[in-house]
Amino acid sequence: MSDLSWYQYALIGAIFAWSGFVRTSLGFGGAVLALPFLLLVVDDPLVFLPIIAIHLMIFSSWIAWRGHRQAQAEGTATTNGGNIDWGYLSKALKIMIVPKLVGVVGLLTLPAGIMSIIIFVIVIVYGVSYALNRPFRSNHPVVDCLLLGLGGYVSGTSLIGAPLIVSVFASHVAKHQLRDTLFALWFILVAIKMTAFIIAGVDLQLIHQLWLLPCALLGHLLGERVHRYMLAAGTQTFFRILGVVLVVVSVIGLITGTAAGGHGD
Repeated sequence: MSDLSWYQYALIGAIFAWSGFVRTSLGFGGAVLALPFLLLVVDDPLVFLPIIAIHLMIFSSWIAWRGHRQAQAEGTATTNGGNIDWGYLSKALKIMIVPKLVGVVGLLTLPAGIMSIIIFVIVIVYGVSYALNRPFRSNHPVVDCLLLGLGGYVSGTSLIGAPLIVSVFASHVAKHQLRDTLFALWFILVAIKMTAFIIAGVDLQLIHQLWLLPCALLGHLLGERVHRYMLAAGTQTFFRILGVVLVVVSVIGLITGTAAGGHGD
């Protein structure tokens, strides 16, 4: 990213602030709702995924730890199972681990242009489901396994498998444990990806981590303030508008990527 213009850096900083806001306020979606915009600036997922991964590990561990401390302070750590459902988390990981590893291999072997197209198509599916107010839902054990497996694979390729995974966890994890349980899951899944990045010698963009982390922190702090209100009465409208925006951005990304021959910057 050393050859970008100042306004491109400004856009990237703003998108990472948006990513931090979404991740903290909703408990998921920081990658899926930011990566399409980032790929319009630099069409190479491997430029941004290490940055997103490290941010996710930092903020997920922070939020989960704060939830644990709050449960202890309120005396609910033992009466209602604490802030993380470790039992279901372990069960889900046993289903997701193999597809996750397969997805990581796919990310490291497929060309950047092809991976960008795959990501944009996946995000379009998510966007349409949000716009039509028909988010993924899971009510059957077999469907649960399929969604968790697919979510693990997509998470391995691009860190945007959250909507599939959340649809299952929301059906099996208590509401007061859902957000922090998801953050514990994200930390584990991202740790696997980061290990693969390091083994494969992927550039972790450490220099850019230094200035993008404060941008994500700003979004995180704003997201904390609205977390208790985000899932209130206006949530459906919010998601529908967001879904339309995601579809439009992803279609633009597909068109520009195809026109450019599928090559990154």
